[in-house]
Amino acid sequence: MKIAKAVQRLIESFERLPGIGPKTAQRLTYYLLHVPQSELDLFGSAVINLKKETVTCSSCLNIAETDPCSLCSDPDRDQTIICVVEQPLDVLAMEKTGMFKGLYHVLHGAISPLNNIGPDEIFIRQLLDRISQGQVEEVILATNSSMEGEATAMYIQREVINLKPLTSNPPKVTRLAHGLPVGGDLEYADEVTLSRALEGRRIY
Repeated sequence: MKIAKAVQRLIESFERLPGIGPKTAQRLTYYLLHVPQSELDLFGSAVINLKKETVTCSSCLNIAETDPCSLCSDPDRDQTIICVVEQPLDVLAMEKTGMFKGLYHVLHGAISPLNNIGPDEIFIRQLLDRISQGQVEEVILATNSSMEGEATAMYIQREVINLKPLTSNPPKVTRLAHGLPVGGDLEYADEVTLSRALEGRRIY
């Protein structure tokens, strides 16, 4: 059976998304065929404007509407604490706990030699530049508890300790307590688990 070109193109587009296999791509496409055109127009507009109407915060590198983002520009946030996460979704997860009142730094990935991702491929240098300004008193390493997340945390911890001219008085480096499941991603943790992990962070 020959599939209509428009249908096939959309199926192939969905298949390029992470976690979407051929069957799911087909189901999503045929579902959208039954949606009113007005809703499809809204859906298409949201996709088209996704990158046009967002920016990367020049300070924390989170995805936002403005630069600096609303968190970095909030005078009530604690400027002396930076929570380091792998992805923008992790910021949303941390904010849901309502417990963390400091700033964030989004790495947009983790060190993964098997995938040819080294420290220079993620935003570690920008983090070290922020810390070098001398205002930061604590760096919370909230990378995932996977092999890549642990390797990234270890690398950052070493680099922070060796920072100059902060070597005489480097900021405290802490790691989220393992209330988080080993191998689990931060974005999938519930608020209670994240809250306990934040409360039980330790010197790294």
